[in-house]
Amino acid sequence: PPATCFRMSSTVSYWIFNSARNRIALLRGGRRLYSRAATSRNLLKWRPFSPALASSALKCGSPPGGFALRKAYRHTSTEEEDFHLQLSPEQVSDLLRAGESSHKVLDFNNGVPNSVLRFESNQLAANSPVEDRQGVATCVQTNGMMFGIFDGHGGHACAQAVSERLFYYMAVSLMSHQTLEQMEEATENMKPLLPILRWLKHPGDSIYKDVTSVHLDHLRVYWQELLDLHMEMGLSIEEALMYSFQRLDSDISLEIQAPLEDEVTRNLSLQVAFSGATACMAHVNGVHLHVANAGDCRAILGVQEENGAWSCLPLTCDHNAWNEAELSRLKREHPESEDRTLIIDDRLLGVLMPCRAFGDVQLKWSKELQRNVLARGFDTEALNIYQFTPPHYYTPPYLTAKPEVTYHRLRRQDKFLVLASDGLWDMLGNEDVVRLVVGHLSKVGRHKPDLDQRPANLGLMQSLLLQRKASGLHAADQNTATHLIRHAIGSNEYGEMEPERLAAMLTLPEDVARMYRDDITVMVVFFNSDSIDTYCKEG
Repeated sequence: PPATCFRMSSTVSYWIFNSARNRIALLRGGRRLYSRAATSRNLLKWRPFSPALASSALKCGSPPGGFALRKAYRHTSTEEEDFHLQLSPEQVSDLLRAGESSHKVLDFNNGVPNSVLRFESNQLAANSPVEDRQGVATCVQTNGMMFGIFDGHGGHACAQAVSERLFYYMAVSLMSHQTLEQMEEATENMKPLLPILRWLKHPGDSIYKDVTSVHLDHLRVYWQELLDLHMEMGLSIEEALMYSFQRLDSDISLEIQAPLEDEVTRNLSLQVAFSGATACMAHVNGVHLHVANAGDCRAILGVQEENGAWSCLPLTCDHNAWNEAELSRLKREHPESEDRTLIIDDRLLGVLMPCRAFGDVQLKWSKELQRNVLARGFDTEALNIYQFTPPHYYTPPYLTAKPEVTYHRLRRQDKFLVLASDGLWDMLGNEDVVRLVVGHLSKVGRHKPDLDQRPANLGLMQSLLLQRKASGLHAADQNTATHLIRHAIGSNEYGEMEPERLAAMLTLPEDVARMYRDDITVMVVFFNSDSIDTYCKEG
């Protein structure tokens, strides 16, 4: 039989595009327009828009070592005939599942299976190219597993750099003094280095193939400094996370300040430094779970108590204007005279939503340093470099990449960890995500929550009933991250799946989609309860 097609009705079209219009406010700033959302939960973190780019930059192509620019102008047509696209349920699922992946962990540690059983991930772009990145790797020297979500803004350059480099800084931080000495000796004698990481999910094709030596040089300087500390066992995990975040951010800043003759290296380093990225990284080793967060990505635990009830345990706090502790920190670090201008319209200095991030040197450097670096002959317009100094820029730095680190000792009842960029959390709450994961596991037969236990978890029961009601609309997703993304963009305010809404969100033109939602990247890590029990018993 022919597939049932969902046509974007005039009502849905009107709802999508009218919402997009209402979300965008344009602030004039010289020749550039800086768009920011007018709602309390802004979707655009920091989006420069240059009218000149639509014509001149695209004709010029990409500068040496720079990223090819896609459409830098907004879609201006809202005529319905432009969007008479039809998607069958199968086509909707194909689009949603295009970026999904899953991996079963088969490693053993001293004869005990890894405490991580498997992980599943997916990504749905709103920006073109997508600005989110993700990565999973095992630290060869310690056997710890690292999971990372990196949410870029102002371009994807910084997120790509951080996703490729941060795990190496972390792995080096955890090395013993003896291992660091072996690394240094191999480098001095031009011998192969000891293996550092085993990638299970790489962030993607490296954009730094021509400048890897520069990054290795900085990593080497870092391990030389660690050698000078003469610590036999290396840093603790908490210290390693803290040092790694801040050291990589410092190196990103220093790399563009140093004199670089190679144009490719110069252009890439500039784009990395002047774009930005928030990051959430988890390190799992046995029963020890550490999470480091800088920005507004998020990590939560799904916990099943002995009575069968499910709950959510947040492991991070969003670093933004709604975080009172973050506001207090900013006020402590700057003069009292700036108390009213640190946060304007729920943004740092009125321009950036997260209060912690890698890169974004225009909120860290002095005005003089910014002018000196940009005066070296960069084609900032072609490189799409965001040039704007906020009006109340007095005592930089205003932004930091220092992470907030949380430790949690895993227990048998800790069943899964969800890490995601804020594109997911803008659409779903923490408890919603746990309910959806549990309901999905029940539907695909991987786990059967006991609903006969008392006291009954009414939230979970409601979620399962809604999902059963919607189950006739599409075949069950096998990937948990895909299931979360489907519900994030396709559910109404009552948690019910609306096929027309889902199809409409997937058929928005790329230059309109970003007005309504952000890139969404989700990673779900499932734990091996039996292994956790064994680790606990054996100490």
